Amino acid sequence: MERNPQPGAEPIVRPRSRRAADEEVSAATRKMRMLRSLACGNKYEKLARAQGAALIAGVDEVGRGALFGPVVAAAVILPPDTRIRGLRDSKQLLQEDRERLAKIVESRAIAVAIEEVDAETIDRVNICQASRMAMTAAVLRLEPQPDHLLIDALRLDLPHAQTSIIYGDSLSISIAAASVVAKVYRDRRMCELDAQYPGYGLASHKGYATPEHRLALRNLGPCPLHRRSFTPVAQTELPWEDFPAEDEVICLVDSSV
Repeated sequence: MERNPQPGAEPIVRPRSRRAADEEVSAATRKMRMLRSLACGNKYEKLARAQGAALIAGVDEVGRGALFGPVVAAAVILPPDTRIRGLRDSKQLLQEDRERLAKIVESRAIAVAIEEVDAETIDRVNICQASRMAMTAAVLRLEPQPDHLLIDALRLDLPHAQTSIIYGDSLSISIAAASVVAKVYRDRRMCELDAQYPGYGLASHKGYATPEHRLALRNLGPCPLHRRSFTPVAQTELPWEDFPAEDEVICLVDSSV
């Protein structure tokens, strides 16, 4: 807002510039808008078939950023030229749409495989390697085996021909199918585990680092299926009760200074 140079006049209100408005939008919101603008289709499947591939598997994982539970991967082989209206990255879909689309994918797919890697292994090998392990195991469980893999932003240590696609779950129908199948499977697992480990709200936030989950961690501490190598979980395990109170801390000072 600017002052009008004329005495007694109303202040001049200038609209914010587009750049200033954009800066107020969070990075996550901008990314989501960008992803929604992408077209999810058969482009990469057709390119693979043009190179001689017959069975093409889309591969994706979910749960990489969660604080609790396994990372889950799915691999899906769809028939040529499959079209499923509304299918795209699982993060952009409502729960009811994901569940409906997962059923359609499973009914139309030539093959579907799901694998998970538990929190203990994630802590031992790190989440990146655990994600690769889950994706690799999912591919190897497919029957028949694919001759080309479309993977969301990764390459796997497998002999199969592979295409790594940035934002693949928003561009490739095969990867989107894997994303939806894996997400629905993992969400159901979180609901089952919510009954086993009550108090954390797992059925609502699915193990991700929401304020509700962080508060539960502070109040209850981590359970056996929390990823203890992840900072928000590790911080709750610090032995604060073993530290002296602030007014009891003794500071050793070099008297020669």
